[in-house]
Amino acid sequence: MGREWGVDMVENTVSAKKNSERGEGMAPASALMATYARFPVSFVRGAGTRLWDDAGREYLDFLAGIGVNNLGHCPPGVVAAIAAQAGQLIHTSNLYRIPLQEQLAQRLVAGCFADRVFFCNSGAEANEAAIKLVRKYTQDRDRGRERLSSGRFEIITTLNSFHGRTMATLTATGQEKVQRGFEPLLAGFCHVPYNQPEAVERAITPATAAIMVEPIQGESGVVVPDEGYLPALREIADRHGLLLVLDEVQTGMGRTGRLWAHQWSGIRPDIMTAAKSLASGLPMGACLATEEVARSFSPGSHGSTFGGTPLVSAAALATLEVLLDQGVLAEVSDKGAYLKAALGRLQHRHSMIKAVRGQGLMIAVELNSPAEEVLGVCLSRGLLLSCQMGTVLRFLPPLTVTQTEMDQAVAILDGVLTDSF
Repeated sequence: MGREWGVDMVENTVSAKKNSERGEGMAPASALMATYARFPVSFVRGAGTRLWDDAGREYLDFLAGIGVNNLGHCPPGVVAAIAAQAGQLIHTSNLYRIPLQEQLAQRLVAGCFADRVFFCNSGAEANEAAIKLVRKYTQDRDRGRERLSSGRFEIITTLNSFHGRTMATLTATGQEKVQRGFEPLLAGFCHVPYNQPEAVERAITPATAAIMVEPIQGESGVVVPDEGYLPALREIADRHGLLLVLDEVQTGMGRTGRLWAHQWSGIRPDIMTAAKSLASGLPMGACLATEEVARSFSPGSHGSTFGGTPLVSAAALATLEVLLDQGVLAEVSDKGAYLKAALGRLQHRHSMIKAVRGQGLMIAVELNSPAEEVLGVCLSRGLLLSCQMGTVLRFLPPLTVTQTEMDQAVAILDGVLTDSF
């Protein structure tokens, strides 16, 4: 895979990233805030599962922009749609009808639980919209009943979840490291252990309005719940008159082998959020809901300047066409099973690997020791992954990845563990 950096570069890379995490080591000339622990690599070109940096080195991208580039880099159909639309109309405003946005909404709700869609720019914004919709719907529904209209507003979320970095979504997130330094957090959220329906049941109070979970927890290391978890949450929500909100920002758009991960369980949420790969790299988020719930959003109750512009809508329509109409989605489960099995065989050869888990092409390799240096050596040998929770290597390759590319990625990790650890 191109030219290897060498041991010195690996050590410098890991050191630079640690300095960046401490807020040190930013180039004096940089005007950027130090919010990212960046590796010292600059990519200038991409095609499919491969990237090239400014020194001409080639990489296998098994992170895909953190699950954004589900169709790989620069998919021709999406590139053509973006170029054509950019030459015609990029942006107007949501003060006017946007036909491409309407077409996209219709495509998303077809065969789905939802009836209505709100478009925004990111997963955090989609979750923010969902949180607002929960409160607005609950107040609308309860108004005139014995309950005060403001009595039900709390949302139950889970420990180690990740829902975004706005004030509301970082409060919803069940990770102290994300929340630290931003106290006092907002009221209205309660965190319980993931994959424990009984913990959700115990947490319900007269103030509870909804349950909000990820079908698979991505940022905490690809934690896959039991098969009965989502159905149990649906039953609890129905019994207590609560809304069920699913955050499919990372699990959606085919990542697990179905368009939406919750479709494996056969349940229907009341609200669902999506983003990341929705427009193949252009910023787009979406909040989908049933007709009953969605009607609580009326003109002026929510909005977005850039949500669902002609340009991003064209990109998202082209993305769905490739994903659904050209057979990409149909191959994801088989590819995921192949990659998971190959990584499982590595586990038998390397005691450093504690576990391999995941669904579809959302896979984690948990190590018995910190993963940061392993990540750095993989990078030096041309394989891009990410590290979660300190000891987990996360694999999120494009859904278009080939068997040959999966074999190459596994071989690189095998060599790294054999030679360096």
